[in-house]
Amino acid sequence: MDVAEQAIDGDYDSQYYADGPALTIELAEPAMVDRVVFSSARRGGVPGHTKYLFVAEYRIEVSLDGQSWQEVAHGRDRKPVPKKYANPNAAVQPEFMSHLDFRLTRLGQTEEEKQTEKDIRREIKQLKEKIESIEPLPTAFLGTRLPEDAQGPFNIFIGGSPQRRGYEVVPASLSTLDRVMPTYRLAGNVDESQRRLALAKWLTDSENPLTPRVLANRIWQYHFGIGIVDTPNDFGYMGGEPTHPELLDFLASKLIENNWQPKAMHKLLMLSDTYRQSSVWNTNSAKVDADSRLLWRFPPRRLSAEEIRDTFLSLSGQLDTTMGGPGFRLYEFMLDTVTTYIPLDNHGPETYRRAIYHHNARASVVDLMTDFDQPDCTLSAPRRTQTTTPLQALTMMNHSFTRDMADHFALRVRKQVPEVLDKQVQAAFQIAYHRQPDEGELKQSLKVVKDHGLRALCRAILNSSELIHVN
Repeated sequence: MDVAEQAIDGDYDSQYYADGPALTIELAEPAMVDRVVFSSARRGGVPGHTKYLFVAEYRIEVSLDGQSWQEVAHGRDRKPVPKKYANPNAAVQPEFMSHLDFRLTRLGQTEEEKQTEKDIRREIKQLKEKIESIEPLPTAFLGTRLPEDAQGPFNIFIGGSPQRRGYEVVPASLSTLDRVMPTYRLAGNVDESQRRLALAKWLTDSENPLTPRVLANRIWQYHFGIGIVDTPNDFGYMGGEPTHPELLDFLASKLIENNWQPKAMHKLLMLSDTYRQSSVWNTNSAKVDADSRLLWRFPPRRLSAEEIRDTFLSLSGQLDTTMGGPGFRLYEFMLDTVTTYIPLDNHGPETYRRAIYHHNARASVVDLMTDFDQPDCTLSAPRRTQTTTPLQALTMMNHSFTRDMADHFALRVRKQVPEVLDKQVQAAFQIAYHRQPDEGELKQSLKVVKDHGLRALCRAILNSSELIHVN
């Protein structure tokens, strides 16, 4: 058949209605027309937007002489436009099939089939919700290195190019330490297990003074805030010098005597007179050693971020001391196009375990612990920095975790001392500071309790400097 193209003469505003103007197409000679296709016409409007016009009502008539016409097709049996597609401002609502209705009608879908499809979609949604509610199974990265992967020889690549091989490299101790430490050297074709064993024996050799010194210095640092060597990751020429070298060697020897077990070292340090001495300030001593590096007093230090959190849980009686098992998260893990870690606004009872069980993520930020200088998990932190910022005070005062712990702390005190206010204040001080309040503290605390309740006093205690400092 012939196709009449561009029959509307290019005027996109021309509109034809069943009771309005008619479009007459005159063919040069009689022809068989088996179909008529209507297409939408784009119109200008708001820039960036496209409008479409659809044939709403139509009547197709044919004639051989142009005088008598016979109707062969019409649009009166078309379905009405759905309400969501209808134009409420139009004077006459055209009747035509939407895209969805046309598709369903073309496929011959019955009402029963439509309902069946809805039921299936509902079941699929319910199944997806059940699947998403299941806790994910634990995963682990496992692998096996084949013996041939570790076979030598291994060579230095000159200029980094594998095509330019230099001298052969074999498993051996560091040559720069040969004069002060025992040495070892293995053949280049030994397997990985032998190389690892040789390295472990070299590190823990009784004639190797470096490893026990480093470990003893670390333990000392955890108790006193700063090590005998103040650069725990650098015992070389660029690192700090030990303030008490003989003491460091003594502690290193004790560590070896106790078969490298740190528990005996902790006991030795905490029972020493140096650890148990007062932190009271002495002006004359401070003129010589203001930082107390020579240990004329116990150097005061602030608790670490994890210790502060565990202290709050312990005072409130909420600390879960269960050993082992899965950890917990103080953030919400989300995986979209990128991995996102959103800090939790509320810390529920499932997070009341010791901070050692917290699952740290490199890109996560945890309000309380980050504010108190928890190191960035992406970097090595041989020694933690200690800062004092306004954000710390705001977090301690207003965070939901602190407020929850104040509620539990107050409840614990009330259970211990049901009614007498001064006894409750004394109990709160004893739990938090392991001492009784002096006369001035007792007077002020009683006023706070009478005016604002026991919870306010417990909240103030959790925000006190004395609680988070070791003196």
